[in-house]
Amino acid sequence: MKVLPDEQLKIAFLEALAELEDNECHRTRKFPKTRLHKVKGVKQAIYRADIDKVSGWRIHVQYVKGQIHLKDIIEGQKHDDVLDVIKSKKTRYE
Repeated sequence: MKVLPDEQLKIAFLEALAELEDNECHRTRKFPKTRLHKVKGVKQAIYRADIDKVSGWRIHVQYVKGQIHLKDIIEGQKHDDVLDVIKSKKTRYE
C-alpha cells in the first residue's frame, strides 16, 4: 500500500479495519480506536474513522447492503476539510 507513508500507519490501518468489522463494536456502537462517526453536512451516509488520531490520518467508509466499503484514505493534513475532500471526489461516494 503506497498511500500510507510508514509501517506504523499501515499497521494502524489494519487495526482500524479490524475494529470496523467487529460485530461487537457495532452491537454496542462503541469504536474506541477509530471513533467511527457519521459525516454531517452531506446527503449520503458517509462515515469517517481514525487510522491514527495524533497524525490525523482518517478513512471514509460507507455501508452498502450491510457490508463496509472503503471509500477513501485521507492524509493527516487534509482531514479537517472533510466536506471539501468529499466534494472533490464525489464520484467515489454513492
